Amino acid sequence: MKKKPQIIRVGIWGLGRAGQTMHLPELAAFPENYLAVAGCDKDPERRKAARGSFPSLRVYANARDLLADPAVDMIAVATRSPDHVRHAIRALEAGKYVVCEKPVAASVREVLKLKEAGERFPGKLFIRHNRRFEAAFSHVREIIAGGKLGFVYEIKLRRHSYQWRTDWQTIRKGMGGQLLNWGPHLIDHALQFLEAPVESQWSDLKLIAAYGDAEDHFKLLLRGTNGRIVDVEVSGGVPLPENVYCVHGTRGTLISADEKTIKMRYLRTDKAIPEYEASTANPPLRGGFGKAIPADWWIDEELPVAPASGDSAGKCYLRIWEAIMGIRPYEVTVDQAIEVVRVSEKARRTKIDDMKHRR
Repeated sequence: MKKKPQIIRVGIWGLGRAGQTMHLPELAAFPENYLAVAGCDKDPERRKAARGSFPSLRVYANARDLLADPAVDMIAVATRSPDHVRHAIRALEAGKYVVCEKPVAASVREVLKLKEAGERFPGKLFIRHNRRFEAAFSHVREIIAGGKLGFVYEIKLRRHSYQWRTDWQTIRKGMGGQLLNWGPHLIDHALQFLEAPVESQWSDLKLIAAYGDAEDHFKLLLRGTNGRIVDVEVSGGVPLPENVYCVHGTRGTLISADEKTIKMRYLRTDKAIPEYEASTANPPLRGGFGKAIPADWWIDEELPVAPASGDSAGKCYLRIWEAIMGIRPYEVTVDQAIEVVRVSEKARRTKIDDMKHRR
């Protein structure tokens, strides 16, 4: 039986960049579903900034006070990465619903502790892989499922920029680096695109432009048991970015440079690819090396990103609310989050190639 719709009251544990500029605005977008009532941070400057931006927020310096607040139904864990599992478990044991920010953990051993806690409090734990609901990701998946591109054998995912970064996200011991920053989002995408178990993976980590000791550039190749490859690259050392999406299929290709527009070229689905036989004879001296594809067999299509699902990354909290109310299950499962950690943990063992001396 569906629960009666209600407003869920939320406390934000961690009032830094994620807590104040991501979680709080996203919650505010759904006033009929959520009300942010409290926040907690050890840093007095963060608490002051939160009060200035959200005057109605009760702000605590001590997490015990936040967890003991009877007016808080849900805790959004937005503290620093090494604390996510420990804080999420504390919040679960305090009887709260929990939304755990990424990266969930650096190791499978650690994330399994969170899974065990979640099983003790069923229906209470949610993983904030919010980019699972990105419009472009959803739309590209819909196109692949539609079959226009034939069998998709390779997908390239890119997030490129060039930054002289100096914050804690560049420090490896603090779980900094792109592999645990952007990585969880795109590894989650890659595992969904793969549509099969991982058969093998390869990775390369480099430090190019940032000033810490963690990688700011990584490449990850995943091969599925179905033969599909997903090539993931995230970089803070690339000033001219590649296409965000590039999808190659046996009948066509899809690209998206900006997640706003999708371009495709594919063979008409009402045309069957002819059955020819290769020959050992010499090719002609002039002309092509194979059978010409009639020009009218190709379809060139450009369309705005607009998935039929209506998804967007900002709807992650709405999906969580719908799951709590029994409307539909939350799409991101804990087991899927564990697989993301499994891939990132293995990739993180790769030695970082420090390129700073070559700048």
